[in-house]
Amino acid sequence: MIRSFYISLALAALLPGLAADPAPRLVEVERIVGMAPHNAFTDLVRFKGRWYCSLREGKAHVSPDGAIRVLSSADGVRWDPAALISSPAGDLRDPKLSVTPDNMLMLNAAITYPPGSPIRRQSLTWFSSDGRTWGEALEIGDPDVWLWGVVWHQSRAYGIGYGDGVARLYTSRDGMRYEKLADRLYDQGSPSEGVIVFTGENTALCVLRRDGEGANALLGRSQAPYRAWTWQDLGVRIGGPRLLRLDDGRIIVGGRLYDGRQRTALCWLDPESGKLTEFLTLPSGGDTGYPGLVFHDGLLWVSYYSSHEGKTSLYIAKVALR
Repeated sequence: MIRSFYISLALAALLPGLAADPAPRLVEVERIVGMAPHNAFTDLVRFKGRWYCSLREGKAHVSPDGAIRVLSSADGVRWDPAALISSPAGDLRDPKLSVTPDNMLMLNAAITYPPGSPIRRQSLTWFSSDGRTWGEALEIGDPDVWLWGVVWHQSRAYGIGYGDGVARLYTSRDGMRYEKLADRLYDQGSPSEGVIVFTGENTALCVLRRDGEGANALLGRSQAPYRAWTWQDLGVRIGGPRLLRLDDGRIIVGGRLYDGRQRTALCWLDPESGKLTEFLTLPSGGDTGYPGLVFHDGLLWVSYYSSHEGKTSLYIAKVALR
């Protein structure tokens, strides 16, 4: 059982005056050491009253043996294995979880093929009614375009795909068949991982990672049908970005920051000014990032990975927001 690998890092000695201090606080973080040499690239979701967390297991950050592990928990304390998905054809990477409009658990990832294969990678999706038994992998999107993160809005799925220096926007009614809304969403500074959040019925925001030299992440804005976008430099580099809009309208950006020290951080996003304000650095360092974000029962739950304690491991953090 995964539970036997837990190392509890509960932070019992919070600073005085917590009740009066409106600043967000790290309440607790637990480390799941994991069974693979490298445990990374997480996501987190609530589904049918349970927690589900996905991650990639492999020998290294990049290795040909990547497999997808799904963990499940009733209380967010005891985590047990729910499923392990692997492929002899290649490396499965960056599993992302979401809940479909018809109440199925959807898992998105990409397979990277060995050198010499006709294509480098293919985006895939799986569906499950219980998080344990998953259907066959379905190919989605276009070959060699990594459909990295998918979110649902008004019964449609939206996702950013990237490849060959171009980011594209895709949409789907069922999560299986995708069409391109914007074939060249952005094409400067080597755009890569991108995620969308909707701030109203017809307004979308996107945080888009770029990997070109000196290239910062971008904030994109668009109105339905989301074919035309305007972009603003966020002034920082972000890896593995994740977005969450709270019920009060505030927007959280989680991801890996690189400004002199790699770490997993949580930031407030001001969409009007395009400003990011870091409000919490999670215990992290080195090879780290790729958080999943869920607000539940008054706490922000964050899954992420880090190597700051040696072995690259999964962490589950709980954060109190004002």
